[in-house]
Amino acid sequence: MKKILVLLALGAFVASCGGKKEEKKDGFEVSRTKTEEKKAQASEGVPVDLDNKGVGPIKNVDFADEVNEEMAARGKATFESICVACHMVDQRMIGPAMKGVYERRSPEWVMNMILNPDGMLKEDPIAKALLKEYNNAIMLNQNLTEEEARDVAEYLRTL
Repeated sequence: MKKILVLLALGAFVASCGGKKEEKKDGFEVSRTKTEEKKAQASEGVPVDLDNKGVGPIKNVDFADEVNEEMAARGKATFESICVACHMVDQRMIGPAMKGVYERRSPEWVMNMILNPDGMLKEDPIAKALLKEYNNAIMLNQNLTEEEARDVAEYLRTL
């Protein structure tokens, strides 16, 4: 009789362990994995618009077929002394990465953003969307001349 009771107790124990249900608790769940899909979704908030010329003094920019190396060198020096505080070439920082900027924005828009960031942030829909995407980090006016801005624009072609 003791053997039967021991076997029944053992059987009950095994049966109770095997059918364990996972309870779902209310609250939130943290996922610590990053995927390319999540990164793509994060940057989809700001549309690509090559027709928008922005708000400011620049109405037309014509790039030559070949990069002007002298202008690009001056632009690189300006970029490395001023712009790198917020922009990296190929990585998001306080502001967007600059590599491939002309695949997303017109040259006029880029120069107007350099020369007139205050006006752009007030009136241009893309500048407003970028401001929102980058946690309201305002691009400060660096008071560059049109020639200096054109040099930076030429340098950005080389990236």
